[in-house]
Amino acid sequence: MKAVGEVRVTGERSLLLGIGISAVGIGMYVPFSLVFFHHVTGLSFTLVGLVMTVTGVAGLVFMPLAGTAVDRFGAKKVNLVLYGIRALGFALYPFAGSLPAFAAVALVTALADRSFSVVQQSLIGEVAHGAARDRLQASTRALQNAGMGAGALLVSGVLALWGTGGFAYTAWGNSLAFALAGLLVSRVRSVRSVGSVREAAAGSTGRAPAGYRMVLRDRPFLGLTAANFLTALGYSALSVLFPLYLSTWLTAPDSLTGAAFTVNTVLCAGVGVLIAGRVRRSGARRTRSAALGALLFAAAFVGQIVLGTLRPGQTATLVALLVIVVVYTLGELVHSPSGGALSVSAAPEAVRGRYLATYQLSYSLATALAPSLFTALLAVDGRLPWAVLTVTALGAALALLRLERHLPAEAVYAEPPAVAAPRPPVPAAA
Repeated sequence: MKAVGEVRVTGERSLLLGIGISAVGIGMYVPFSLVFFHHVTGLSFTLVGLVMTVTGVAGLVFMPLAGTAVDRFGAKKVNLVLYGIRALGFALYPFAGSLPAFAAVALVTALADRSFSVVQQSLIGEVAHGAARDRLQASTRALQNAGMGAGALLVSGVLALWGTGGFAYTAWGNSLAFALAGLLVSRVRSVRSVGSVREAAAGSTGRAPAGYRMVLRDRPFLGLTAANFLTALGYSALSVLFPLYLSTWLTAPDSLTGAAFTVNTVLCAGVGVLIAGRVRRSGARRTRSAALGALLFAAAFVGQIVLGTLRPGQTATLVALLVIVVVYTLGELVHSPSGGALSVSAAPEAVRGRYLATYQLSYSLATALAPSLFTALLAVDGRLPWAVLTVTALGAALALLRLERHLPAEAVYAEPPAVAAPRPPVPAAA
């Protein structure tokens, strides 16, 4: 018999197909961001970089407002609006040849891009309950990796055929991908739990839903956000620290960076859903499976320290790095679905958008801090940043375990723990 949490979400295939298609669009420009916008607009790299930095920071500031919009209008509606904004923005990029025009289009698009993760996480909470959330988290991550890889290959083919002029076609293709994704997501049906009905009934009595003050008073959730910040630093390691560590400390060929990314992407896309399913069916508490993912991160980081100390020959270094990347990716695959579902389920439905906006700031802050932190530590000793990441990963695992008893049971367990049936009364003696 199928578990309650495994019931399929109405419109689930459309939701996942839309996520995959939008990921293809993202993969068509993210790996080439500066070059992409330089050729699409004709502006210099310096101006493009400046506009991207300023609009990126503005996008972070906008995230709390996106959380408020989700709570007021619903995640599905806001999700569709953001898809529409992104589609319109990329359709206009080829015509934004002046600095003011590019800045205006980039600002609006950046606000939608930075807020999208908050809204998508809220949408998963809005359309699914129980173990279905974990399953959607895993499927979403796998499709995002596969889609971004496909998008990068697609734009490479476009550029091979049309040269740099193909970037304009890429922008319009990206716009089409976001528009199609929005149409598909519009078919998803939101669900309401008993808790949301009760909250709605409370709202009908005239009590306004609590805002960010409620989030700031929720110490267990703030602890969960802080633990995620520690783990999120590890997520930044592969893209920021790994290439620098290879070239400066190990003096290994830069081609190994591409190999590492390929291994990571293939594993995430190929076995991510399978591993998450095994974890989910094991009945592990979300806090413990997320902590296991953090411990796997720590093991990979210790492996980098050992490798950086021994510095074996090129062949041994290649084998060791690939093993380390596999362990690191397993940590990502175990942590991501459980951590995502944990945050969604720990947030009260009436203010889920605000809660998840706060939670997603932990990723954004880690992404912003990682480059300066890693380069400063690397300048002292190539093993030092890995040592710091080992400590943060272990700290995250410990924090998750300590928070377990303070978080709501529906957040900790994908399925409610079985309750023993009461014993029948003993008949009175005659």
